[in-house]
Amino acid sequence: MKKITFTLIFCGLTLIAKSQNASVEESTYGIQTGFLGIWAHNETKLSNQIALRSEIGFDSGFWGGAFYDKTGYVFAPVFTLEPRWYYNLNKRVKKDRRIEGNSGNFISLETSYHPDWFVISNYDDISVVSDISIVPTWGIRRNIGNHFTYETGIGIGYVYYFAKSAGYLENESDVAVNLHLRIGYRF
Repeated sequence: MKKITFTLIFCGLTLIAKSQNASVEESTYGIQTGFLGIWAHNETKLSNQIALRSEIGFDSGFWGGAFYDKTGYVFAPVFTLEPRWYYNLNKRVKKDRRIEGNSGNFISLETSYHPDWFVISNYDDISVVSDISIVPTWGIRRNIGNHFTYETGIGIGYVYYFAKSAGYLENESDVAVNLHLRIGYRF
């Protein structure tokens, strides 16, 4: 009888230990690069499934054609705040998949600001029109080994251009698209 009781208690403790909720990390730092830029980021835990991502980096653009002497490029600074809801962490843990570095599927509200402070370009006297965008985004992040990650996301939202400050007659708004594919390193 003692053996059966001990076995049941041991199994019960194992089930209790296994039933903990999966959670995002307290804080994680990293750098990422994609086709059109480079960024440094931090994700801070707000709850078990929600993290606040703050990001600073450079978005880039290219242009060319018959009207230009050479193909041009521009790198402009960008600041981003993005609350992310990692909605499938418990499911990933149940299937014995990794969640380190906030590896999982997410839904976010990406808010980005491009200031007209400076640009890096191969043309002289290039500037950008400051803008702010808010884009609901669905995406995934996965680990490659212990420190490397890849991430992809897609979303459609709203962008507002501060065109008056650049000399235009009025400010404008438009549809913003967030389509990204990034590879990164997590510290």
